[in-house]
Amino acid sequence: MSSVLSKRILVTGGAGFLGSHLCDRLVAQGHEVLCVDNYFTGRRANVAHLIEKPGFELMRHDITFPLYVEVDEIYNLACPASPVHYQFDPVQTTKTSVHGAINMLGLAKRTRAKMFQASTSEVYGDPHQHPQTEDYWGNVNPVGPRSCYDEGKRCAETLCFDYHRQHGLRIKVARIFNTYGPRMHPNDGRVVSNFIVQALKGEPITLHGDGSQTRSFCYVDDLIEGFLRLMASPDDVTGPINLGNPGEFTIRELAEKVVALTGSRSPLVHRPLPENDPTQRQPDIARAKAVLGWEPTIALEQGLKRTVAYFDALLAGHSEAVS
Repeated sequence: MSSVLSKRILVTGGAGFLGSHLCDRLVAQGHEVLCVDNYFTGRRANVAHLIEKPGFELMRHDITFPLYVEVDEIYNLACPASPVHYQFDPVQTTKTSVHGAINMLGLAKRTRAKMFQASTSEVYGDPHQHPQTEDYWGNVNPVGPRSCYDEGKRCAETLCFDYHRQHGLRIKVARIFNTYGPRMHPNDGRVVSNFIVQALKGEPITLHGDGSQTRSFCYVDDLIEGFLRLMASPDDVTGPINLGNPGEFTIRELAEKVVALTGSRSPLVHRPLPENDPTQRQPDIARAKAVLGWEPTIALEQGLKRTVAYFDALLAGHSEAVS
């Protein structure tokens, strides 16, 4: 990429699962990338291979505090995204979503940067509409154990659109559905990482409820392509836009696929369903197809093979697990 087209891009949560893959793509495109993370769930190992790359900079910082830098674009990905992590310190989770969004939007206003906000399918709560379209307002419990994340992200969306209306800020809001792939945190409590780690260790695979609840799983490379296309779209494309894989699977089907791919003898065991756990989750991606020309291309089995290989290397203590 020509240096004329090179941008100064801030990625908050840049050492996390999604952030590190995004940094890979942006560095490969020739941009100057400032990766900011407080390492609550992000890991330096996720971006260690980028540290010597020209134009890449790593900074330890918590976005609940202001950040004064000069940038052209901001990808705000900072926030723990798995229930285990965001429920560990729910007040801090809300602060990260709300204070963090305020600080990043303030930075975008000052520098006239374009702002990408990583929102979530959790804004739909336990949905009464299936699949979920962007104009569905959701069914969210405002006082439950998941509310710190769900309502924090909903408030962050509100702030983005108010900054857009009040200050003319250029915004891009993506609602991210379940995503998986290499660099997932091994202890994040999400079903893909849980099942793979349990299967590789030969431990019982824990299904919450009867395993009939559904999820849609998008491979990380597909999702990051959606990020880049949304950020590059015309300014009148603000979102929110669903980004996820519309292929729907029951949790039991996922567990059975993981067992088959790992050759594990792990039994399936049942645990109580967590409070407010959605029974269905499937994105309607008609808007992403029409506006961005985007849809996932990597099938679940193909993506799971790559993810299993990553965790296999990670559990064996191999350095290549960071790739």
